Amino acid sequence: MAEGNGLLNRRSGTNRYRGFESLPLRTQKPRVPYAGLFSSMPDVRTIRTIITNRKALFEYEVLDRFEAGIALMGTEVKSLRAGKVNLADSYAMFPDRKSDDLYLVGLHISPYDFGQRENHEPLRRRKLLLKHHELRRMREGIEEKGLTVVPLSIYFSGPYVKIELGLVRGKKLYDKRAATKDRELKREMKRVKSEE
Repeated sequence: MAEGNGLLNRRSGTNRYRGFESLPLRTQKPRVPYAGLFSSMPDVRTIRTIITNRKALFEYEVLDRFEAGIALMGTEVKSLRAGKVNLADSYAMFPDRKSDDLYLVGLHISPYDFGQRENHEPLRRRKLLLKHHELRRMREGIEEKGLTVVPLSIYFSGPYVKIELGLVRGKKLYDKRAATKDRELKREMKRVKSEE
């Protein structure tokens, strides 16, 4: 290594600058693969249920369940955190045959109390975020089998709002009666068991 262009003497491990001959070379720390900013956070998200559609579970037979994201405004999320939502007459639909967008219609999210001019419309259509193969399965169920897509629950999965959708078929009256009878029998057995 030439005297003028080399800064380090690799054999002796000292700097070549005058006056710094006694200082050793700085050793590099072994590289650790980047674990990410949130490496200490657990992979499992906490789930906090906002509302459950119990009427849909009584009136419909759930054939398949899907988890979907939903496109919301900021004031809608704040109203959801306060629990001001109604799922009673809501359902999901494709706007036309060619579109792959699924929208939630009839979901009532009350306006945020402190949202001034930035507030949202309570009954606007909200876009649902699903994977393409899930959308295809839903479209087949709706068009070929005559099924309906109904929201079963809304919940927070970590910081995100998620909706559990059900591909459902309407129950007959005798199915509803049988479900009520089974529920009352279970309740009676539980009461008798707790008395013993």
